[in-house]
Amino acid sequence: MSMDKKLPLVQVEDLKVYYPVKGGIINHTTGYVKAVDGVSFSIMEGETLGLVGESGCGKSTIGRQLVGLEHPTEGKIFYQGRDLALLQKGEMREIRTQLQMVFQDPYSSLNPRKHIFEILSQPMLYHKISSKKTVEKDIIKILDMVGLPRSVLGRYPHEFSGGQRQRIGIAKALSLNPKFIVCDEPVSALDVSIQAQILNLLKNLQKELGLTLLFVGHGLGAVNYVSDKVAVMYLGKIVETGDAKEIFNNPVHPYTKALLEAVPVPEPGEREKRRKLLQGEIGNSSNPPEGCPFHPRCLHATEICGQRAPKLLETADGSGHDAACPIVMGGGKDFANML
Repeated sequence: MSMDKKLPLVQVEDLKVYYPVKGGIINHTTGYVKAVDGVSFSIMEGETLGLVGESGCGKSTIGRQLVGLEHPTEGKIFYQGRDLALLQKGEMREIRTQLQMVFQDPYSSLNPRKHIFEILSQPMLYHKISSKKTVEKDIIKILDMVGLPRSVLGRYPHEFSGGQRQRIGIAKALSLNPKFIVCDEPVSALDVSIQAQILNLLKNLQKELGLTLLFVGHGLGAVNYVSDKVAVMYLGKIVETGDAKEIFNNPVHPYTKALLEAVPVPEPGEREKRRKLLQGEIGNSSNPPEGCPFHPRCLHATEICGQRAPKLLETADGSGHDAACPIVMGGGKDFANML
């Protein structure tokens, strides 16, 4: 039976990831770090969803859940309509090759004791993506896709620059013929000029191979460049989501506006005109504030913001642009229905 094309390739429903905090003489659980607290989203096949927010908001945690490196505390993750938690070992092993990850630090994700041919060929042979006769030819094809010459095969990870290592990391992810790739801040550790090259590479590969991507990043600039849709996270929750251009041009949530304020501007005069919308540090995930998680840092916050958590609602009927801030969205609307 053919899969419904309208079905999302990846769907997340009310995902929660809590890490226990140990303490005391007998080392018992004293609390939980709520890294992800009730997140839902979907990614259609061939789309790129950008997940953006400050460090500690839960972005990378979601990425690890989606590729099976960790298991959620609550909630469901569906891949091609199949609940990953209900799959047998054999089924999950087959699906794992389709779910790959490009890590933030390419050096730590590559075995320093193996040369590049070993790093790329061993997973391909183990999962029978290639045979011993065809593996070298297949690897050279992948290297060509990521802009690396054949001469890299006999070298070790420490012999490459950061940008070259990240290209190898992308080649490693591509080597298992994935359909979905989590890009976990793949350019944050690179020089600015190299960042542009890697972003263009990811964008071209996504179009050429029909890949579906989750692109995790800090700033809206890079995320907007590669993404079709954007989800903004704060302290374990999504506070705004929608089309990338819509989010970038017409942000609604105060936190999204603050992230846009942080995008570098080359003109000093323009920098001075910008309002300082974001103050203080991100909250503590083990003891998040009551109500809206952003209200302690928000210039628009009122008393009600600290009492009840707002729902993620459409900014306009049929817009596909959702935000969780009744204060800026409210106008004449009934706040009780938005909380």
